[in-house]
Amino acid sequence: MSPGIWDLLVEPLSFEFVRTALAVTLTAGIVCGVLSCWLVLVGWSLMGDAVSHAVLPGVVLAYVVGAPFALGALLFGLLAVLLIGAVRDTSRVKEDAAIGVVFTTLFALGLVLISVTPSQTDLNHILFGNLLGVSPTDLLQVLVLGAVTLTVVVLKRRDLTLYAFDPVHAHAIGLSPRRLGALLLGLLALTVVVALQAVGVVLVVALLITPGATAYLLTDRFSRMLWISPLVASVSGVVGIFGSYWLDTSSGGAVVVTLGAVFALAYLFSPRHGLLTTRVAQARRRRAVAATRS
Repeated sequence: MSPGIWDLLVEPLSFEFVRTALAVTLTAGIVCGVLSCWLVLVGWSLMGDAVSHAVLPGVVLAYVVGAPFALGALLFGLLAVLLIGAVRDTSRVKEDAAIGVVFTTLFALGLVLISVTPSQTDLNHILFGNLLGVSPTDLLQVLVLGAVTLTVVVLKRRDLTLYAFDPVHAHAIGLSPRRLGALLLGLLALTVVVALQAVGVVLVVALLITPGATAYLLTDRFSRMLWISPLVASVSGVVGIFGSYWLDTSSGGAVVVTLGAVFALAYLFSPRHGLLTTRVAQARRRRAVAATRS
C-alpha cells in the first residue's frame, strides 16, 4: 500500500470526533443489524419506520426540560407502539393504516415543537443525525442501551426466532406470541434510540431494515443472517464515515448510501437470489436444453 493511501486511512483517526463517530456507528450497526433480521422476517419494516419517526417529539421535549434525549425518544417510541396497538385492536382500522396515522401525527408534532422551541443548538440534527458532533455522554448512552438490547436479544433469541417463523407453534408449546411481539417492539424502540445518535430520525429506518434485507438475499439460513446483517451494517458504517470525511458530506447520509449500495450489489449478484445471477443461470439452462435437443 502506498504512503498516500495509508495517510488517507490514518488521517481521520487522528481526530477524536471521528473515533467517537466510528464507535457510535459500529454500536448502532451491530444492534440494528441483529434486530433487522427479525424485522425483515416478521414483516415489520413499516413498524420500524413508524417508531423511528414517532420519537421526534420525545427528543424535542427532552431538550426542553433538560432530560437526556434517549429518555424522551424511548418514552415516545413506546407510546407510538401502544397507540398503534390500541387503534388496531379497538377499531376497524387495519394495522398499516394505524401505523400511518400514528407515526405521521407524532412526527408532525415533533416538527411543530422544533419550530416553536427556542434553542441554542440546531435541533435539525435530530432529523438528519450529527455523527461528528456526538459527545462522550451520548456515546456512553449508546453503548449502554446497545449492550442492554443485545443482551436481551441473545437471551430470548430462540423464542423470538420461533415467533418470527411460526407463532402458532410458539403458542402451542406455551409461549405467548403477544408477549414476544411486545418484547420485539420494545427492543425496536431501544434500537431506534441507539441509531438515532448515528443517522437521525429520517434515516434510522434504513439502518433498521437494509442490513437484514441484504442478509436475506445472501443466505437462506437465519443463523447466518444474524452474522451477515450486523457485519454489513458495521462495514457500511465505517466506509460511510471515512467517505463522508474525505468528500465533506453528511456522515449519516453517507452511511445509508453505502448500505443502499451494498444492498444493490446483493440484489444483483447474490449467488442464489441475485437478479443477474438468476438470469444468467436461466440462460445457461435454456442453452443446455437447446443443445440436448439439437
